[in-house]
Order: sequence, then structure tokens, then C-alpha cells
Amino acid sequence: MATKVQYTVDTELSLKLFQEGASAQENFDSSIAGKCRDGEFGIFYQMDRLEAYGLKGVFFVDPFPALVYGPGVIARIVEPILKRGHEVQLHIHTEWLEFARGHELEHLRGRNIADFPLDDQIRLLDQARALLMIAGAPKPTAFRAGNFGANDDTLRALNAINVRYDSSFNPAFLAGECAIDLPADTPPFAEHLGVGIIPVSVIEDRPGSIRAAQLCALSAWEMRDALAHAAEDGWPCFTIVSHSFELLSRDRTRVNPIITRRFDSMCLNIAEQTRLEGTGFQALEPLCKPSLRAVPANLVRTALRYGEQAVSRIRYEAGIISTLFLNELAAFESVVAI
Repeated sequence: MATKVQYTVDTELSLKLFQEGASAQENFDSSIAGKCRDGEFGIFYQMDRLEAYGLKGVFFVDPFPALVYGPGVIARIVEPILKRGHEVQLHIHTEWLEFARGHELEHLRGRNIADFPLDDQIRLLDQARALLMIAGAPKPTAFRAGNFGANDDTLRALNAINVRYDSSFNPAFLAGECAIDLPADTPPFAEHLGVGIIPVSVIEDRPGSIRAAQLCALSAWEMRDALAHAAEDGWPCFTIVSHSFELLSRDRTRVNPIITRRFDSMCLNIAEQTRLEGTGFQALEPLCKPSLRAVPANLVRTALRYGEQAVSRIRYEAGIISTLFLNELAAFESVVAI
């Protein structure tokens, strides 16, 4: 059976832009459409590229900005995703509650859903699901917490409202805001507290250190190595995390050419490997929990990423990344031994 690869996109408006006075349209343009001086590189661009390789994306949409901007902006996100045959699932950033007015949950405060007791988590998830469905989404079957900030009560709450899968568990964030009580070597599919756990996949970049399968975290060759390992080792699924604005520079004024190249390389790798299948959560079946080897450390691979990032940072921050440099980098990636 082919390894099912979920390319997941945390699709969210920016609370920071809202606090700075951005309108719903301005926030949408920056955070969702990814508009910048170089063009558009948000979810519509990502869907274009996925479709060019015959792949499907999973868009975890945060509906809580509807509490301040109204439901229309969420519908503008959901409708094109579904129309183009991709998948919409549930994502929430509870920081928006602080700015909600005239809502039954407006008194609740917390950066992460794990900051709330179980009963409130059930209410928050139920309300978020309702807002997402009002925007036109089908009933979600999967959830990811904003900031990966979930705990075991989050899983109990998901079970209570019959959401089948959770993808909040990110082993690379266990020292941070992810408080789900599972070990870092939890298999790619597991069950915990009545919910199917689909962790964000990770690699070991050096002994004792792991990095999430994310475009801004892994080089093209690290992602290729990870996908090949998952296929060879018979992983039931492999989950990549991204964001609606992932392909932009940190200040969101320019495209990041290194990340866009990684994105295209990832799509090509998934499409070309017959033992990989790009799917959404709706395609998952009850899976076994095999004993699987983590993607092993490769110090050469890690050193190459450090070099790539150092060079790109120097040249890109100065605004002088050239087409020649990018072509040289692409050629280097194609011949480097993993």
C-alpha cells in the first residue's frame, strides 16, 4: 500500500494585521492570497502548483476571524478550495476571542486551546466547527490547533463532538506549546483518547534533534530523503505542514524563491514516487500502528541545509538573490548525494 502524503496548509488571517487596523480585504490579500510586490503566492498559487502535479491539498481553515470581520471573509477562503477539489478541515487560533464582541464566547481568553478547561474546549470546538460550516465547509473530520497548542483535553473534546482525526501533535514542538501526552516517536498513525492521531512528520537532522516536515524547516533534499524513507519503510501516512503565507518573505513583501523551489521539488517528489499517494484526511482508512523507524540523522544533509540558508539569507536580505544563483542551487540539489 502506498504511503498517503498529506500536504497540509494552516490557512489563517493575521491577528497582528487586524490589530494594526487592516481591513478584511487587506488581511485576506496578505495572509490568504499571498499578494506581494512579486505577485500572488498564497493558497491560490499553492493550489495551482499542486494541481499541476495531480496532488490534493488539505487546508486547515481558522474560522475565528469571523468573530471580528464577519463570516463573509471565511466563505471567500472556503469556497474556492472546495470548488477546486481540495479539502477543508478545522483550525483555530483562540487569540481572536479577545477581540470578539457580542458573542457568547467573548469572555474566554487564552492563547491556545489547551489554556481552557475541557468543557470550554468542547464549546470552542463546537462553535468553530459551526462557523466553518456556515462558511460552506462540509462537516470537518480533522483538526489542528493553532500554535500546535493542544493537550489531552483537546482530544477528549474532539472525541465528544465526533471529529475523527487530530493533527496537532508536532514532536518538534514538545518543548514548546504542544502539550499532548505522547512520546516524540509516536508512529505516523496512532490512536489516543478515542481520536486518530496524525502527527506532523519529522526527521532527525542530527542525533537527538528533530525538525518538522515543513517547507521553511527542511531543504529540498531533506524533504526528498524523508519522503523516500517513509515510502521504503512502509509508513501509512506522512504529514507535511505549511501555511497560507509560507512562500513569502518574513515581512510578506516579497516571494521567497528558496521556499518556492522547495515547494515545487516536494510536489515533484510526491508525484514521481509510485509508493507515495497525495491525499487528504478523507482518504484515510483505519490504519494499523506499525513499529516504524524514524527518518535517521544525516549530518551531511543537515550541513547542506545550513549552507543553503546562510547563503540565501545573506543574498536575499540584501535583495540580490539572482536567477544565476538559484539555477546554480537547483543544479547542486539535483546531484548532491543523500
